[in-house]
Amino acid sequence: MQKIWLIFSQTVTVCFGILFVLQTLEPGLLAPHQKPLKKIIVIKKATPPQSTQPVSSYKNAAKKAMPSVVNIFTSSKNTSNLRQQFMDDPLFKRFFSDQDEENDPADNSLGSGVIVSEQGLILTNHHVISSADTIEVALSDGRKLPATVVGTDPESDLALLKIEASNLSSIAFAPSGQLDVGDVVLAIGNPFGVGQTITQGIVSALGRNHLGINTYENFIQTDASINPGNSGGALIDTAGNLVGINSAIYSRHGGSMGIGFAIPASLAKQVIEQIAKEGAVTRGWVGVEAQNLTSKLAESFGLPSASGALIAGVLGESPADYAGLKAGDVLIAINKTEVTNSATMLNLIAVLEPNKNAVLTIMRAGKQMDIDTLIGKRPTPTVDKD
Repeated sequence: MQKIWLIFSQTVTVCFGILFVLQTLEPGLLAPHQKPLKKIIVIKKATPPQSTQPVSSYKNAAKKAMPSVVNIFTSSKNTSNLRQQFMDDPLFKRFFSDQDEENDPADNSLGSGVIVSEQGLILTNHHVISSADTIEVALSDGRKLPATVVGTDPESDLALLKIEASNLSSIAFAPSGQLDVGDVVLAIGNPFGVGQTITQGIVSALGRNHLGINTYENFIQTDASINPGNSGGALIDTAGNLVGINSAIYSRHGGSMGIGFAIPASLAKQVIEQIAKEGAVTRGWVGVEAQNLTSKLAESFGLPSASGALIAGVLGESPADYAGLKAGDVLIAINKTEVTNSATMLNLIAVLEPNKNAVLTIMRAGKQMDIDTLIGKRPTPTVDKD
C-alpha cells in the first residue's frame, strides 16, 4: 500500500511539473478557447492613388484640330458710325473687345473660324463678320481665300461661311453631353493677330446664362486664355474634338482675365444644320414674356421652390394666347422637361418645331395643369421675348 501511494505521489508531482513547464513556455496553449466575434467589422479600403504624373503633352490633340482652325479678316468701307456705336457700348467692351480702337475703321479686323465641312463650310461668330463688306479666310497651310456668307444667327452669335477650296481638314465634333466641369480644354485662335495660338485651361462652369450677350445663352465658361481675335475659334477637348466656339471674354482692359465663354458645339451643330439646309435658323415661339422666380414669389404662389418661369405677359393673338396661358401662370415643364428659369424656358421653346403641338405644364392658383399648345415660328425679335 505504501508503494502504491509513493507511485501516485510521484506521478502527481511529475504532472504538476509538466503543467508548470507548459504554462511557463506556452501560456496560450492552456488558455480557454475564444468564440469568434458575431459583429462583422468592415475596414474601409484605401482609394487607389491616382497617377501624379501630369500629361506631358497635348500635341496630338493640337495636331488634329489646328489645321481646321482658320484666321478671318474682314473689311468694311462704311462702318464708322456703327463701329463707334459698338465701341461706346460698355457691354460690348466688356465681353468682346475684338477690334482695336486705334485702327482705322476701314482696316482689316481679326477673328477666327472653324472648318466644319470638307466642302468649305466655316463656322464663326456673327459679331466677327456682321459689318463686313469683304471676308478673307487664311488657312493653316498659308492659303488665303475669299469667303461668302451662307447664313447667320445673331441670336446665338453664330455665322456660317463658305470658301471654294480642296484638301480641307474639317474638325470632329465631340459627343454631346460628355463635357464636365474640371475637364481640360484647349482654345485655338488668332489672338491679337499674332498668328494661330493654342492655350490650355479647364471647364470652369457649364450652362452660363443671363450674361446679356446673346438672346440664347448656354455658355461653357473656361479659364483657357481667350483674347481679342480668338472669337469664332475652336475650344477642343484633349482628344482634339470640338466642344465649343470661343465667343466672348469678361474683361476690364481688353485682355484675358481667366473668364472666357464658348458656345457649346451641340448648339452650334444645330445652327449649322439649319443654316446649311434653309439659309436661316427656325425656332419655336409661343409669345410670352417671362421672368425668374424669387423665393418670395415662389412662396406667394404656393410653390415648394423657386424653380420655373413666371409668365409676366402674353402677347395677343400668339400661340400662348390661343392656348389660354395667362399672366401669373408659372411654367414648370415643357414636354415633361423641367423648366428651371426663364433662360431654360427660352432654350426649350427654341428647339420646338413650329406647327407642332407641345405640352406646357403650368401652376395656376396652386393647381398643376397641362396645356396643349400649337408652337409658332419665332419672328425676328425686336425685344427679348419668347
